Amino acid sequence: MNEDRFNMDIRKFLKVVGVTSQREIETAVRDALAKGRLKENALLKPRVTLSIPELGVEHVVDGEIGMT
Repeated sequence: MNEDRFNMDIRKFLKVVGVTSQREIETAVRDALAKGRLKENALLKPRVTLSIPELGVEHVVDGEIGMT
């Protein structure tokens, strides 16, 4: 296995996940605020599931995002 390529591909994947996830969260929050479905002081509780079927991996990360 080429460790350098493997490491770089993981980092590239995680960067895309991070950037696109942030964009989706920001867009959804702004939309919900504009439509009155979310209060300015809300506490969001996101959950991300990483799935790698070839490895049988299911990894869940729970978090909190405060808006105040």
